[in-house]
Amino acid sequence: MRTVRIISWAAVSLLIAAIAGALIYQSIFGGSDRSMIADTKMGAPFELIDHNGEVITEKALEGQPSAVFFGFTHCPEVCPTTLYEMATWFDALGEEGKNIRAFFITVDPERDTPDVMKSYVENFTDRITGITGDPEKVEQLKKAWRVYSKRVPLEDGDYTMDHTASVMLVDAEGRFKGTIAYGESADTAMEKLRRLAKG
Repeated sequence: MRTVRIISWAAVSLLIAAIAGALIYQSIFGGSDRSMIADTKMGAPFELIDHNGEVITEKALEGQPSAVFFGFTHCPEVCPTTLYEMATWFDALGEEGKNIRAFFITVDPERDTPDVMKSYVENFTDRITGITGDPEKVEQLKKAWRVYSKRVPLEDGDYTMDHTASVMLVDAEGRFKGTIAYGESADTAMEKLRRLAKG
């Protein structure tokens, strides 16, 4: 009986280890926000288009802390809510957050032209720069930021996008400093942004 019990506990231990390993693998390679590791350099060189129709590169994220959010203009809830909250945070921070730049990078470049991005982003604030461009280049940038997105067909023949819903925070050297999760409290978000602004 004792031998059976020992074997059973060993089996349970192996099962727990296997599940833990799978979760760790998923968090690193599955597009989860947890794949971000503090102080890891984020992003990669890119050349895309901002919402004013001008060429924008990775240089725009250098030299100051940045808040980066990937989404799309046809998003029914997560994106407009997040951009509204970002605008509110920046207003509340005032001078404390004046050195933080913010970027809204589309995961749906086929529909999100510069004009569409401009009218959408400017409805919320002038503090956020919309970024779009060639779909293949956008895809490369998503991978560099470890962002998940997937096209999801709708019954009416249209489609929506499932995507990572967190705002990513990077310092002036492009090092990952954390995320603001969708639905996170305003007080917590503001504290994270204050720390980011201070370096």
